[in-house]
Amino acid sequence: MKTFQVIKTFGAERGFSCAFRQWRADSDCKYIHGYSLGFRFTLEASELDNKSWVYDFGGFGVIQEWIKNHFDHTLVIAKDDPKLKELQKLGDELGLAKIISMDEVGCEKFAELTHDFSSNFIEEQTNQRVKLISVEVFEHGANSAVFKSI
Repeated sequence: MKTFQVIKTFGAERGFSCAFRQWRADSDCKYIHGYSLGFRFTLEASELDNKSWVYDFGGFGVIQEWIKNHFDHTLVIAKDDPKLKELQKLGDELGLAKIISMDEVGCEKFAELTHDFSSNFIEEQTNQRVKLISVEVFEHGANSAVFKSI
């Protein structure tokens, strides 16, 4: 069986500036810190479309907007963070941050969440012809996390 794969990357230079903390960490990751996050998508199809493409990258506009809404100039806080109420004040009361609450925080979970949204969108858009194989979220050149569908 043959397959074709393509990769779409939104690099850190695009400026998805996101701050977060891993409150359970013993390391400095317990403190609020941020990165210009990057995203890499690997898509696969056994057949090309009528343009001889796996996927028209123009379709990533919706996904890019979703990424922007969740990870661009945001402070992502875990819903079980013991300082959640205090941190939410930075947004609600003080207007100092765009707060996004998630069940879990970290690049691994950001990759999974992005994969779940994007996979549904891509499969619907292509009538199940294209499968999203993986999403990689990277903080910088040395740290990244990958979520793969099996």
